[in-house]
Amino acid sequence: MDLSRRVFVTSAAALAATVGLPVLPAAAADTDRSRIPVGPADTEAELVRKASQVRPTARQIAWQRLERTAFLHFGVNTFTGLEWGTGDEDPDVFQPAGLDTDQWARALRDGGFELAILTVKHHDGFVLFPSRYTKHTVASSSWRGGHGDVLRPFADSMRRHGLKVGVYVSPADENQYLHGVYANGSPRTTRTIPTPAEGDDRAPGRVFTLDATDYGAHMLNTLYEVLTEYGPIDEVWFDGAQGRIPPDKVERYDWDSWYTLVRSLAPAAAIAVSGPDVRWVGNEGGLARQDEWSVVPVAEKDNGRTDYALAYDAPDEGSRSALLAARDVAGYLQWWPAECDVSIRDGWFYHPGQQPKSVEQLTDIYFRSVGRNAVLLLNVPPDTDGLLPAADVARLRAFRERIDRELPEDLAQGARTTTSPGRVSVDLGTEREVDRIRLAEDIRHGQQIEGFVVEAQVDGAWSQVAAAGTVGASRILLLAAPVRARRWRVRVTAARAGVHLDHFALYRSRD
Repeated sequence: MDLSRRVFVTSAAALAATVGLPVLPAAAADTDRSRIPVGPADTEAELVRKASQVRPTARQIAWQRLERTAFLHFGVNTFTGLEWGTGDEDPDVFQPAGLDTDQWARALRDGGFELAILTVKHHDGFVLFPSRYTKHTVASSSWRGGHGDVLRPFADSMRRHGLKVGVYVSPADENQYLHGVYANGSPRTTRTIPTPAEGDDRAPGRVFTLDATDYGAHMLNTLYEVLTEYGPIDEVWFDGAQGRIPPDKVERYDWDSWYTLVRSLAPAAAIAVSGPDVRWVGNEGGLARQDEWSVVPVAEKDNGRTDYALAYDAPDEGSRSALLAARDVAGYLQWWPAECDVSIRDGWFYHPGQQPKSVEQLTDIYFRSVGRNAVLLLNVPPDTDGLLPAADVARLRAFRERIDRELPEDLAQGARTTTSPGRVSVDLGTEREVDRIRLAEDIRHGQQIEGFVVEAQVDGAWSQVAAAGTVGASRILLLAAPVRARRWRVRVTAARAGVHLDHFALYRSRD
């Protein structure tokens, strides 16, 4: 997206007059207003006013600009054929003899991805670096003579090829359950992090005192290693999975302490999806809602975890009716944008009998995620050799080439643009065929648009060619058939406050 050409509709009063909205005070864009308290006494008008004033943080803006990110599920499951490991695997099963993280990075870069997340620890508890705090790691495998490490070459390769680095550290841990640490009923007490370990050769560094259970402290120590020894981390990905443990046992995760450690050691990192920066869209098909809001009602649960006020898979998370429906249970309205996760294959880990999704499927997912104000997280699992399969690599490249054909040069780039209240008009200078339209709000000023239409001047009269609800950081509209016109305009029909339109692009897709 070309963020250098911004089209602003800056007058809240003028826009209000156009769409019949009350004039609201502007909020400072440089203030951290990513969360605003709400309560049962708030009227609908007050909820909408507060929602209009929520702003993303700098790390959230940077994250939403990524658009395409990758997941790499890799570990003992790759070799056992399981999707959820048992924790009692023999570490020696992990034997990626041809591990080539540069190959991963090249394939992802050539596929148009900006960040990659490695499963540093999945639910089985097997760790892809030689941790001081568990023996269920690569160091207990004979691979590379017990000196193997996947995280280090992964991080180095991604940065070398221009990708940002993310880590997934699963809260669930079957191995630590078997060792009596996970879900052992221990109380939260003050812990010193990092906890000294036998043969610890680390130079003195930052020390934290944080409240945690026995297992919570194990997680903190693991996170400390990851965030202090492997270079800058740009995303830390947690899910909310519980281990497959008896129903009378539970591990209450120390979210507040985990968040504090990440914020302290990796302040620029987005914490997703059980985190305050990014939310799970609610399905594993990579599909956002037709109208996806980044400002949604949230509640704090379980030691400070940022959680949904409505159901995680609710068909509507942020409209006026959703804000009203959540009023009695939400503590805040928060900038909490959606991440759409999906695997290129049927499973999350590599299974030799599976094949990657078609280019057509991936393209549809792109338009229904990135094109609906969300970020796509596509899992591409390495195989037992430690390589991305050739079929997947080819599919990634074809996917990028397809998107480049779907959205080639912006026909509106450099065209004469005029603005008026709630409206942006573009004169292309000559008639051009258009079948793809892309819009974006300048989200530094929040997400405001609730409805808009796109019109083209055909035979001397303005004709509606598309209409939708939200815009947010990215909205892509696909026309059923090309429309040929010289003059185009977007007209906001409903908004919460003054609209700042950052991008109005017109494309003609190529076969």
